[in-house]
Amino acid sequence: MITSLNLIEMIEYENLRKVNETFFKEYRESFDQVLESGWYILGNKVQQFEVEFAAYCKTTYCCGVANGLDAMILALKSLEFEDGDEVIVPSNTYIATILAVIHARLKPVLVEPDISTYNIDPLKIEEKITNRTKAILVVHLYGKVCQMDVIMQLASRYRLKVIEDCAQAHGASFKGTKAGNFGTYGAFSFYPTKNLGALADAGALTTSDEKLQHKILALRNYGSSEKYYNEVLGYNSRLDEIQAGFLSVKLKYLDMINQHKRNLATMYLEGLKAEFIKPVVHADYYDVYHIFNIRHNKRNQLREYLLQKGIKSEIHYPVAPNKQKAMKELLDREPTPISEEIHSTTCSLPISYFHKKSDIEYIIDTLNDF
Repeated sequence: MITSLNLIEMIEYENLRKVNETFFKEYRESFDQVLESGWYILGNKVQQFEVEFAAYCKTTYCCGVANGLDAMILALKSLEFEDGDEVIVPSNTYIATILAVIHARLKPVLVEPDISTYNIDPLKIEEKITNRTKAILVVHLYGKVCQMDVIMQLASRYRLKVIEDCAQAHGASFKGTKAGNFGTYGAFSFYPTKNLGALADAGALTTSDEKLQHKILALRNYGSSEKYYNEVLGYNSRLDEIQAGFLSVKLKYLDMINQHKRNLATMYLEGLKAEFIKPVVHADYYDVYHIFNIRHNKRNQLREYLLQKGIKSEIHYPVAPNKQKAMKELLDREPTPISEEIHSTTCSLPISYFHKKSDIEYIIDTLNDF
């Protein structure tokens, strides 16, 4: 094991240049193709990526949009719920999930997570279902898919739509089925830090419903299926042609990226002392570790200690959504003790595509000395 490190350079939590350096040559080739084509909006690169990503997720269709938040908003708008209808969401999600519900003029209803997986607890959903509930918006947090068999059975029983927030789960699966292939829609973000990250904001929706695919294609483009003819009130939310090309390049390597992160995660799981609460591993789940989080009661002191030793970390996320100032008048103030326990103790460790085994060995040794 490694017990010391030359601290001339910190172990960064993330470095997007290093992550993407391997792909620079292919990125440049793709960029040149777009530049020389003269077609910069909804061209061949977008169509190519949509076909490729649908095939990867094993869905019938994919629609590229501007970002992950738009993906969720458009999904909810396409389902034509009535203003004020309720959508169940996990209480510990990133705020974007809840913003999507609010911007679609719907009411978010918070359900606590399972403390062991950090995903929405299927056993707590039913008690929050009312006659206004229309959908469950699950979040595959940190790269672990939710317990979708139970959730889909519940949704079927109550005739609810299911939308998957797959922003952190590119390539993750549950019982052999990939994220984005369970519900009515899978909503993806390709923000640069994601396992499948673009070089700017980008997003997509996956579905196997042909009618909904046509609706989304129109909604993202001013409500138009034919130029200058607008069937519905739409939006301007189109995946950029340049970013689509970059994503097609990177998609070829996504399984390799995921496996690299899984290898680093295994080192953490096997090397860290039991005092650190580590992610749960189970044969039903293929986790892709967009984030590798541990929990510790002295989280803030732990992060300061790591920083002193030349290791940067992050918190995903420090504040529960119902404690955010922006949500003061929009969310029920019902206590969410499980969510708040996670927010107050979680710490995200370096686990990027550019990190080496030697980095992780040093981090493990440092943590075990804490």
